[in-house]
Amino acid sequence: MALQERAIRTRRNILVAAADVFADVGYEAATISEILQRANVTKGALYFHFSSKEQLAQAVLTDQLKSVPESPPRELVLQEGLDAGFLLAHLLGSGDPMVRGSIRLTVDQGSPHDGLDRRVPMASWVDYNAALLERAKANGEVLPQVDVDAAAKAFVAAFTGAQVLSKIMNNHADLMERVVDLYRHLMTSIAVPAVLVRLDMSLDRGRRVYEEAMELSAEPQEAPAVG
Repeated sequence: MALQERAIRTRRNILVAAADVFADVGYEAATISEILQRANVTKGALYFHFSSKEQLAQAVLTDQLKSVPESPPRELVLQEGLDAGFLLAHLLGSGDPMVRGSIRLTVDQGSPHDGLDRRVPMASWVDYNAALLERAKANGEVLPQVDVDAAAKAFVAAFTGAQVLSKIMNNHADLMERVVDLYRHLMTSIAVPAVLVRLDMSLDRGRRVYEEAMELSAEPQEAPAVG
């Protein structure tokens, strides 16, 4: 068990180091030697878990959604969706390596021959938003004319554009402002009026949700019942 836990920690350490390098220099310029240096592991340890730089990058892409900690459930389903976006923006703006690395890998055009499937994180977020909007619609929070699948894709596309704009203009210094503006505009065409006025889209929402998520993850889990 101890060996298995150590292997899991080593794999995670390598992934985070790789994501950090990808965030700083992009996929093409990233080298295994730099990843080894940041992870402080041997080449043998890295290749035990990942066969190539491509496999490392694909793992970072695949783990994008998993890198966002779970936030507490809310009375309003739409608030849960907003909180996930605010939390992602907070992590990106505060320099979380997995989020930074996976997002740069996603939006960088890269070489058509680099072998990376950049659709994976985008598809995961579209599916997440579509499922959440379906729940919200069933809960009476979404206007009846809203096409859930189209709205989910619009949310992902708009968030991607907002973070790219913020990155180019001022290195994500105003990212939360851009995301708040985005959600305030989009929600007017999605949420029923009685729900819209109850949604918290304040500038400090991402930080507060992050603190709640950290408290939630730190809580001891109940042991399963025996017998």
